[in-house]
Amino acid sequence: MNSPGYLLRLAEIVRDLQRKLPIDGHAALDDLVRSAAESVPGAQYASITISHRDCLETPSATSRHPKVLDEIQNRQAEGPCLSVAWEHHTIRIDDLESDTRWPRYRREALSRTPIRSVLSFRLFANKQKAGAFNLYAEQPRAFDDESFEVGISFATHLALAWGILQRDKELRSALASRDVIGQAKGIVIERFGIDDIAAFELLKQISQESNTPLAEIAQSLVRTAYPPR
Repeated sequence: MNSPGYLLRLAEIVRDLQRKLPIDGHAALDDLVRSAAESVPGAQYASITISHRDCLETPSATSRHPKVLDEIQNRQAEGPCLSVAWEHHTIRIDDLESDTRWPRYRREALSRTPIRSVLSFRLFANKQKAGAFNLYAEQPRAFDDESFEVGISFATHLALAWGILQRDKELRSALASRDVIGQAKGIVIERFGIDDIAAFELLKQISQESNTPLAEIAQSLVRTAYPPR
């Protein structure tokens, strides 16, 4: 796939995300990650790593090797994907055999995978979590300046796609919460003979006194009133 071709494909995937929500977001990410592994010079595998404060997850990967490397980083609490997610914008490992920056990660990665070259880009970072886009190869010194330039293009589009999918997820969650709170208010109004405002204030008071999110209070009330059959 030549450069104009992959750029058009990236733009097409992100445009489809914007136009066709809600869609299968996981499939869209997989498509972008797979295209990266096929398009970036030197790359054999690609993945996305999401780092929470207490764990790592791998929402998309083209093979088992990136998942194993994330498992190692999660257990050892060090590694290139962790570092690029929280500390640096890009990281390149030319040869894992000689790179000494993450000794515990390096030792286990060498023994458990054939990966020798790594190129990672930060996707996003906030107080709760950070993301990285990663490229891997079994050959040392697999990535050059062209790899970096093409990889940056994919990282930029992946960051856009991730942002679109997260906003859609948050919107759908907010709409679902609003619906269940509305159901809970209806139950309170019916049972206690109070108006809409008073019902909401009662739910809010229970939420504050129990230090429980209002949506959880509402869900519990709805489940109690209408238990699943």
